[in-house]
Amino acid sequence: MQRTHARTLLLVAAVTAALGWLVLRLLASRGVEPPPVPWPMVAVLLLIAAVVLGMGWSVRQYLRGRHPTLDPVRAARTAVLAKASCYTGALLSGWYAAQVLVVLGDLDIDAQRDRATSAGLAVLGAVVLAVTGLVVEWFCRIPPPSDPEDAAGPRGDASPDAAHG
Repeated sequence: MQRTHARTLLLVAAVTAALGWLVLRLLASRGVEPPPVPWPMVAVLLLIAAVVLGMGWSVRQYLRGRHPTLDPVRAARTAVLAKASCYTGALLSGWYAAQVLVVLGDLDIDAQRDRATSAGLAVLGAVVLAVTGLVVEWFCRIPPPSDPEDAAGPRGDASPDAAHG
């Protein structure tokens, strides 16, 4: 599994924000307002980030020899969860950023200012989730073998990404 790059996540967030802005502007032109972002959304995103970080920390401790037993399936699931958190955080940050962009011109209206504030905080929570996913992916990487013959593997692939899991 290849590691996720921050620039990929930035691209996902930017494309999502642009498409979300277009959709929200189209809906607004037809008189449809999306529901406001609920305030607890930030807490939910931060809670998910904390769970992912906790799971990643146990994998990190195992790889450092401080946690003697860890189910390999759990470690693999943690790596997949970290990757999913990266992309989920990027998508949500783009979507919530689009909601902020749509109401930027109407911040003098209390309801729109509240909508922008809650969506802006959700953007921050989504960014925390994406960054946590990147950190946990880094925690879950497997160091390359110390023996050069083992590094070649069955196909002779000694690329640095071949050892990441």
